[in-house]
Amino acid sequence: MLERIFTLSLENRFLVLILTGLLIIGGIVSLRDLPIDALPDITTVQVQVLTETAPMGPVEVERYITFPIEAAMSGLPDIDEIRSISRFGLSAVTVVFKDHVNIYFARQLVAERMAAAKEQIPAGFGTPALGPVTTGLGEVYQFVVRGEGYTLMQLREILDWQIAYRLRGVPGVVEVSPEGGYTKQYHVLIDRKRLVSYRIPIGRVFEALEKNNAIAGGGYIEHNGEAYVIRGEGLVERSEDLSHIIVGVGPGGTPITIAQLGQVKIDAMPRIGAATRDGKGEAVIAMTLMLRGGNGRVVAERIKEEVERMKPSLPPGIIIEPFYDRSDLVNKVIRTVTTNLIEGALLVIAVLLLLLGNLRGGLIVAAAIPLSMLVAFTGMIQTGISGNLMSLGAIDFGLIVDGAVVMIENIVRHLAEERGVRREQRPLVILRAGREVLRPIFFAVSIIVIVYLPILTLQGVEGKMFKPMAFTVIFALIGSLVLAFTLMPVLASLFLRGPIAEGDSWLLRRVKILYLPRLAWCVHHPKMTALVAASAFVVSLVFVPFLGGEFIPQLNEGDIVIQAWRLPSIALNESLKTATEIERTLLRFPEVRQVVSRTGTPAVATDVMGMELSDIFVSLRPQTEWRTVRTKEELIAKFAAALSSEVPGVGIGFSQPIEMRFNELIAGVRSDVGLKIFGNDLKILKEKGDQAVHILRQIRGSQD
Repeated sequence: MLERIFTLSLENRFLVLILTGLLIIGGIVSLRDLPIDALPDITTVQVQVLTETAPMGPVEVERYITFPIEAAMSGLPDIDEIRSISRFGLSAVTVVFKDHVNIYFARQLVAERMAAAKEQIPAGFGTPALGPVTTGLGEVYQFVVRGEGYTLMQLREILDWQIAYRLRGVPGVVEVSPEGGYTKQYHVLIDRKRLVSYRIPIGRVFEALEKNNAIAGGGYIEHNGEAYVIRGEGLVERSEDLSHIIVGVGPGGTPITIAQLGQVKIDAMPRIGAATRDGKGEAVIAMTLMLRGGNGRVVAERIKEEVERMKPSLPPGIIIEPFYDRSDLVNKVIRTVTTNLIEGALLVIAVLLLLLGNLRGGLIVAAAIPLSMLVAFTGMIQTGISGNLMSLGAIDFGLIVDGAVVMIENIVRHLAEERGVRREQRPLVILRAGREVLRPIFFAVSIIVIVYLPILTLQGVEGKMFKPMAFTVIFALIGSLVLAFTLMPVLASLFLRGPIAEGDSWLLRRVKILYLPRLAWCVHHPKMTALVAASAFVVSLVFVPFLGGEFIPQLNEGDIVIQAWRLPSIALNESLKTATEIERTLLRFPEVRQVVSRTGTPAVATDVMGMELSDIFVSLRPQTEWRTVRTKEELIAKFAAALSSEVPGVGIGFSQPIEMRFNELIAGVRSDVGLKIFGNDLKILKEKGDQAVHILRQIRGSQD
């Protein structure tokens, strides 16, 4: 089989060149469409059920909303776990499925069970809804909306009805979650004394407000050959309309309106979340969520293009200022990967030219590097693998060119040995040289591929993290093997013409001078050689306990997220005050460019937090502009020291945007390691939790 492929390639050189051209075109198209992100998406297949309810405490939310939803979801096929959070006015139930389940099939299963859950939830306690189809990599673009002369309520209205409305239409955007400011609401403030004097029960006021804010259809009538649609329109459009609603009738048939019972004014809805910025007080921000499986860099660029297009239509003075842009991180990753790949390719090419001793042969072998990468890009597109540090950073060009090196090196040797061969006999020499190494090349590359096969059996988070790397390397190796059997001999027949000189390069000659005597000594003293090797191995084992272990090196995302927590009973305004103090403290560092805090739960509650919790996004300047510290670790240490001394009573933890989101979605906690204690008595749970904290703080290596 291998000889047949090799022979057909030499006999149909023009066809091989055409197929190579198609490979190049297909690979370039695949590279253009390849999703690019910083890391593999390790988020589990999960569906969130979010319920906003009346301002009830967590215990009532758990009893009347969360538990009925959890009970309805139990027993679904392929469920891995069900977890929930019950907060003031909000319930979030997360249903986690096994990895092989399609996300949209999972959402369909959950939606079908939601009907049963709704029947168990008391009327007026809220309606469950599915959360957006996004992942831990979904927060691609976050921005502040500001403008001189605008109130927080006006800014929030502009965000809700103009900016967010248009951004939701950007391809790849699944949701825009606003936070901060005040959501407009009409408040009817009834005077209790007037109700008593007019003898009107409060229930009649509710009934009148509900029935007088409606619209109804009345069919149509025909007149003079035309049809006239009948409709009854009673929608409230202004606060004055509410004031004129009739509640009852007084003595003599005088109508009693809302204005006679109290007053109507525009005010804000109760809030369970807010935002602050740069130590200047409250702000209006938004978080743009990307659809699961989207291309983070492309979606972020589309969002920025849409922001530029909408600017002329926004009210005068409105500014959209980003404080987190995923494309910045992705572009850094692309530059890092591109630089490493180019430097690695150039190094391999330089080594080939130095060791092969034949310039044309070295260039032919070097051609296998970009062509094998194009094969890998095509395979990644077909299998849905994104380009990131794990999938592209693991490419080893030394492995890729192994087959091509052996093939070309043997062909050069045969051509050099038969210097008098005629031109028409040259393909026969190449055919004979190639047949000698077909099986060794096949088995050598196959062994390398087999080494990566166990990685493909990994499941869960480790599978999502490392399988893309294994697939990418396997695609490149298979591409290099096919190229070694087909394109390499064709290029050799076309370009290795004329006199061919084969011999050791000057570098190899010098290496042999040092190597051969030592090789001879080892051959004549096998026992001593084995003893030295075994001793080196034993000595190396001594250092193993001191190496430590890490699942994966931590990616430096550039920016920092500080998690601040206070007493659970703290009021929202008090939380905002401490967040502002933290921002002012951080802005004194010259390395900090901007600080934005999210406190409590946003409008789309993908990140369920109480009013005592804040996520503080610290945007840093480029590291070349840092003055007080040299590394990120030193900067975090200075942040911690400053915050502990200047903002007492606030717990602080440090993380990164993607890292924090992954931790929360995968395990339901924001830390690398979390301890969960289950029970029915909240008092006992609190006692055990305090004991656990005391014990965990004493463990070496624990930080927060």
